[in-house]
Amino acid sequence: MSALEFPPALDDAEPYDEFALVAETAAAMSVAWPGPHVPRRASVTLGSGQMLSVIRWGDSDPEVVFLHGGGQNAHTWDSVIVALGRPALAIDLPGHGHSDRRSDGNYGPWENAIAVAEVIERVAPSAAGVVGMSLGGATTTRLAATRADLVRRAVIVDVTPSVNDEGRVMTPEQRGTVALVSGPPIYESFEAVFDVTMAASPFRTEPGVRRGLRHNMVRLPDGRWRWRYDLGGADRTDVSRRWVDFTPMWDDVDTITVPTMLMVGGESVFVLPEDVDEFRRRLPNVRVESVPGAGHAIQSDQPAAMVALLDDFL
Repeated sequence: MSALEFPPALDDAEPYDEFALVAETAAAMSVAWPGPHVPRRASVTLGSGQMLSVIRWGDSDPEVVFLHGGGQNAHTWDSVIVALGRPALAIDLPGHGHSDRRSDGNYGPWENAIAVAEVIERVAPSAAGVVGMSLGGATTTRLAATRADLVRRAVIVDVTPSVNDEGRVMTPEQRGTVALVSGPPIYESFEAVFDVTMAASPFRTEPGVRRGLRHNMVRLPDGRWRWRYDLGGADRTDVSRRWVDFTPMWDDVDTITVPTMLMVGGESVFVLPEDVDEFRRRLPNVRVESVPGAGHAIQSDQPAAMVALLDDFL
């Protein structure tokens, strides 16, 4: 390979209609379907040659842009977008979902922000806000600091620059489904991966977990199942993992000028009280909201509560 190439996402040996599951999602959110903003998949090829896959909800200009967390994909926002009822754009971050991978395995917020900014410029230049969770939230932080012209309002979900501090220890139970990222990439059956995911998802329903998994897994030709995402696994050198130290981004928080909301899961340990204090010290006007009954992935654990907060803030 050259210094940097963009291999495509994995093929799925068992193709499925990804949008056929939206009706179930809408029913779970008590929303009539089909709604006014029907989703469709599209792709954006960047100047670098890298392709990012997106889901466009509706034909109007997107009002909100959504960025998922590490090991997730654009479908993690389905429940929120269906209930929010606005034209939206959900992006598969590099190395996730249907987007191209990076040969260097660098999926940090700095590189992500460069790629995402180009997508927003071309597809959602007038969006009212950008919502990002975990890795997507760190990417949103970087975007808000460097591209305020594209981020009129920023919603940062359950992440701060201190999230990956080396001295911070969490049990697998506290990490929830995030712990699966460092687990086996391949499972013998769909039910096998469902069992471990369900056990790590105390706030989610069984149908919701099944839908999320189908969007985030591909079936291999030999019948086994593999995660869709690429986060620089055992076949990569440590170089590809240097991007997980987010602490330099505290300097980005200092420079944010757009209205910003930090949304924290009430049961999550990814953002500590001292992290919130530091965020407020550096950005005094930040709005902080804690969502009861939610872990790290608020959009999956308490989507209705998230929608109410987004409606009010955006």
